[in-house]
Amino acid sequence: MSEDTTTSPKSTSVSAWWRALSIFLALVVFIGWAFSASMYEQLKAQVHHLEAKLVEIPQVREVAVLQDEQQAPAMLLTYDPKNQKLQVQRLNDVKEGREQSLHVWAIAEGDVPRLLGVLTDRYKTQQLDVPTQALEGARALGISVENKDRGPRDGKPRQPWLFKGWLVQKAI
Repeated sequence: MSEDTTTSPKSTSVSAWWRALSIFLALVVFIGWAFSASMYEQLKAQVHHLEAKLVEIPQVREVAVLQDEQQAPAMLLTYDPKNQKLQVQRLNDVKEGREQSLHVWAIAEGDVPRLLGVLTDRYKTQQLDVPTQALEGARALGISVENKDRGPRDGKPRQPWLFKGWLVQKAI
């Protein structure tokens, strides 16, 4: 018997299907990489935008709720040291007379009250320019009603406190 020693030559080429599949998978990987890089850049841009907005937002550090004689909330005062603004928001409907004005005071223990400003209009919310030093050592804030013409005497309120409340430093 004679043995057939001829063998058919093996094909060393890759099938067209495998080539197409590998090219397709390479494209999928590239598109996925491009998509993730784009998403990363968009996320980075959003973070920078939000950081910039955060710098613009007032950072309230001190808060006071002034109460009337019945211990009901009458005024909400918040202080932004960055912009040096004291925002006064009326929580009740008490209105001063035509010849009167509301004076806002910083009250420190054992010290003369310091005038922070005068509420000039009857809107629900008003801002006063108050330097940070004016609130140093203040433990409470108060509001007195003063005559528009005479005002406070010797830097002290003429009338008793209409509203008064503790000044609280808020944790950031």
